[in-house]
Amino acid sequence: MSSLFGVPLDAAYHVISALVTVLTPLFGGFAAAAAIIAFTMAIRLLLVPLSYRAMRGLESQTRIAPQVHALRQKHAANPERLQRELAALYQAEGTSMFAGCLPILVQWPFLSVLYLLFRSPTIGGQPNQLLAHDLLGAPLSSHWLGGAGPFSAQGAVFVGLFVLLAVIGWATARLARRTAPTPATSTSTGLASSAITAATKITPYLTAVFAAFLPLAGGLYLATTTAWTLCERAGPLPCAPQLADPHD
Repeated sequence: MSSLFGVPLDAAYHVISALVTVLTPLFGGFAAAAAIIAFTMAIRLLLVPLSYRAMRGLESQTRIAPQVHALRQKHAANPERLQRELAALYQAEGTSMFAGCLPILVQWPFLSVLYLLFRSPTIGGQPNQLLAHDLLGAPLSSHWLGGAGPFSAQGAVFVGLFVLLAVIGWATARLARRTAPTPATSTSTGLASSAITAATKITPYLTAVFAAFLPLAGGLYLATTTAWTLCERAGPLPCAPQLADPHD
């Protein structure tokens, strides 16, 4: 085990193990799955300030979308001028075209640690007791294409997870279409707009594809964090930071 991940793995192992112990009286055999969900929710709580900034950035993007569209039309033949104008506009509004990405990027180290945690037979020189836990008979360390196979009872647990992720993706895509601005199209921007629209429709479903290559524990993390993000964007809910009116 490299020193880079040794300390985070030890910390995650002790935190999740402690959560399993606490949650066992309430959830019994589902305690380990519940512990992963609780672990993910704790991470999202820590990231609430970043989520708040990301939501403000997305709100600003929606507000200035007509200006962005006008700039793309005006400088379609001059990409360098267009980039300068867009950069100035985003800077003036205190946002960027990548607003909303930071909370996702920050979660990658946590997901990586969780992946390694459920792929490591030993932690700190001791047997990894978390590998003994399962969800409805499917080990939390198992993969969809491994173990008993994708068409077994264990595979059915993964299929249920994929369906859940797809439903969350559908709701996310639907919300994005409902809240996204719809500027008038033109021949100079139609292709780019079509590409962006296609990406908006497809991207939310990629988590279901990604989960097929993760341990079941990683899939539970993805389901929890994507549901949390949907909750934040849909609001008003307890997990959704309330955005101040930018015109106040």
